[in-house]
Amino acid sequence: MQRPTQKIKVFIDTNVLIAGVNSVTGASATLLDLCEAGVLQMVVSRQVLIEADRNFTAKFPQWVGRFRQFMHNLAPLMVEDPTPESIKKAAAIVDRKDAPILAAAQNANVDFLITFDNVQDIVHRNNGHDIVQ
Repeated sequence: MQRPTQKIKVFIDTNVLIAGVNSVTGASATLLDLCEAGVLQMVVSRQVLIEADRNFTAKFPQWVGRFRQFMHNLAPLMVEDPTPESIKKAAAIVDRKDAPILAAAQNANVDFLITFDNVQDIVHRNNGHDIVQ
């Protein structure tokens, strides 16, 4: 009898989400395909969804409907935005503007945080959370 396998939980940052929806090729698109296929469990925060929607509306209006439909169909695990205390702790590790994303990923206990942001090498393994650039 096979043991059920647990999906790998990946926190997807806004920039990866935008790149994946805008292109059918490349690493971001492949990552979103793996989430859609159920191989990975996508995790996002409210901030990521709001930021992505705002960016699609402003910069890629032709893709707004595609983005919204994709997110609706995928139904990612959405976590609450982090507390100010969590953000403060994360800001000791990464740039202040990136701290809410790191804090949300840490609070969600994901296996990986996937971002294109320029995070420092020290973040690659922080409190058991892997950071992939």
